[in-house]
Amino acid sequence: MSSSDKNKTKLSQWDALMLESLNAYGWSKEERLRRIHAGELPQDESKFKFDYKLLTASAASDPATFQEAVYNGYQIKFSTLRGISSWLLLALGEEAELSLEPGQESVSAELTVEEHERLASTLSFGWVIHGEHTGATDEKSAYRIEPLNRM
Repeated sequence: MSSSDKNKTKLSQWDALMLESLNAYGWSKEERLRRIHAGELPQDESKFKFDYKLLTASAASDPATFQEAVYNGYQIKFSTLRGISSWLLLALGEEAELSLEPGQESVSAELTVEEHERLASTLSFGWVIHGEHTGATDEKSAYRIEPLNRM
């Protein structure tokens, strides 16, 4: 992890998922931030059933952090297997495969180089991404995300 990642704005996993889900509306960063602060957010009809009032409240409690996250990215404070899988779907549109077998817990996904880099900079500490990219940078390769240390 680079030193710039260590200084990245931190968001809760749930706030990060809600923020990423708003990308589907095609709003500019400015519009997204304005709507979050104004509480002008849609009713979520997805399987996640996000309550965007919680995102508005989080943004109100620390406006500078949310502005930084929207404009420059963020790192999730604490990632979980299911949260990583959900983030991949919402942020990258990638359906991931979850392995929940004890001792073999992981998330597998096909990612481009750019998607891999974004995931790596967003994951909380304690996770490792296995896999090598093959082919052109815009082609997808298989990666496996798993806990750094297993119990």
